[in-house]
Amino acid sequence: MYKYSMETLAPIFEKWRGLLRLRESWDVRLELIDDPEFRKTGDFKIDPNDRKAILMLNAQNPRQENPEEVICHELMHLKMYPLDQLTEGLILSQYEEGTPEYRAVYRQFMEHLEITVEELTKCWLVAFGGDKELSFGRCREMKSFDELFDGLKPL
Repeated sequence: MYKYSMETLAPIFEKWRGLLRLRESWDVRLELIDDPEFRKTGDFKIDPNDRKAILMLNAQNPRQENPEEVICHELMHLKMYPLDQLTEGLILSQYEEGTPEYRAVYRQFMEHLEITVEELTKCWLVAFGGDKELSFGRCREMKSFDELFDGLKPL
């Protein structure tokens, strides 16, 4: 298992804040979360009115091997935050929250947002990363191709 430390992460965090030009637009703090209940590798708390954010990284049990990829990915979410909020507002204006239609559209939006952020992260990591190795930690938790079909009746 991987463990993150502030000594390792702080320089990487500052590097990516600069590369993504977030120093100019957001006040961002990096915090390591040492809580076993914190299941994500990374997450944000955001105050959009004051343009402040806290990037929270799982210090105990991160699911990714490359902390540079995680930091870039999470900061990319912050970079895309205005577009994220605009899209969420448009969805709310068209669909009643809690309805099946709302859930379907919102789920699709969130999936596409995550895919887009991850693809942008891969591009930036290849171009500017010190550690260009992609993380495959989440894959280890997923079922194999054969396991997905285990128990299904053949056609």
